[in-house]
Amino acid sequence: MAAVESGDDDDKLETEHFLRIVNAFRFYRSHALMRVESADRYYKELPDHHKALIPDFRANLDLIRTSIDHNYEIIKLILQDTEYMFENKSHGLENDGETIKQVPPTTFDMDKVTSTLKQFVRDWSEDGQVERDACYKPVTEEITRRFPASEWDPSSVYVLVPGAGLGRLAFEIANLGYSCQGNEWSLFMLFASNFVLNKCKHVNSFTMYPWVHQWSNNKLKADQTRPITFPDIETTSIAPTVSFSMAAGDFLEVYTEPESWDCVATVFFIDTAHNIIAYIETMYKIIKPGGCWINLGPLLYHYTDMANESSIELSYEELKNVITKIGFVLEKEEVDVKSTYTQNRLSMLQYEYQSVFFVATKPS
Repeated sequence: MAAVESGDDDDKLETEHFLRIVNAFRFYRSHALMRVESADRYYKELPDHHKALIPDFRANLDLIRTSIDHNYEIIKLILQDTEYMFENKSHGLENDGETIKQVPPTTFDMDKVTSTLKQFVRDWSEDGQVERDACYKPVTEEITRRFPASEWDPSSVYVLVPGAGLGRLAFEIANLGYSCQGNEWSLFMLFASNFVLNKCKHVNSFTMYPWVHQWSNNKLKADQTRPITFPDIETTSIAPTVSFSMAAGDFLEVYTEPESWDCVATVFFIDTAHNIIAYIETMYKIIKPGGCWINLGPLLYHYTDMANESSIELSYEELKNVITKIGFVLEKEEVDVKSTYTQNRLSMLQYEYQSVFFVATKPS
């Protein structure tokens, strides 16, 4: 994976950030078990006749503890060799992280760890197939329509996937024969994608319990400890002649070379911007004349009302005006595309986005 070069002060901040994310992963088991112990303490305070009505309650807590322990074994594998992910650069992580100063992470950091576990469902399990079909299939179908193998050498078509997450969409594009690079800023995602793409050699060789942190809206108590296996596909299946990579860093900082990509594919990405207009300007700059931008997702602006953060939030109507004023031609548009994001299909609570799918081209 490629990293952005930086000065000494930036290096120090980068190292501190790196160690903070590693600490969050390493604190996972302790943090998750605190919630279990809280439930157990309250159970002990119940009247005996109430306890008698739920005789299997503590046995289920034991299953939850075991599931958390198993997840932590996966996390330890994810953390292996992470200090050398970026241009052979070490961040001071030694002995599998044992020498790191253990600073309890924030609740925000721990939410990121548990949400990263759910990303394995979305991107790399059979359980996530329906969600992937809704979100990724329109993109891959559009790419093959615009750059058919009958007219193009797919390996000569360069596709960029910003906000690549755990890398499945970028992998699928490369698996079709196109040269593809995924870009991701979040170290949570980068650690996990590095593991699944480079360390998981066999189909369904790992088991995880992604819903073990969901304490409400479970129809069955077994739903909380329901396992998934991953990866659901051989991650080594990409042809050796195809260029496939993941690049770390801020999209706006990493991609500055004009007219270098035939296609940019964004899924649940553009609303991660502080300034969405800067994202659109950058995409217009880096796409080759005649190339295209394919997008699917909602407008859940990530920095809205977040402490110490600011952003500009445009309606889709305003966004379309910006896209065309910058120079894109809106060629295709579908609204109210039903889509989900890391959805637990067995939960009593379901969120569904009415996403937009569009294709914008840069005039030749």
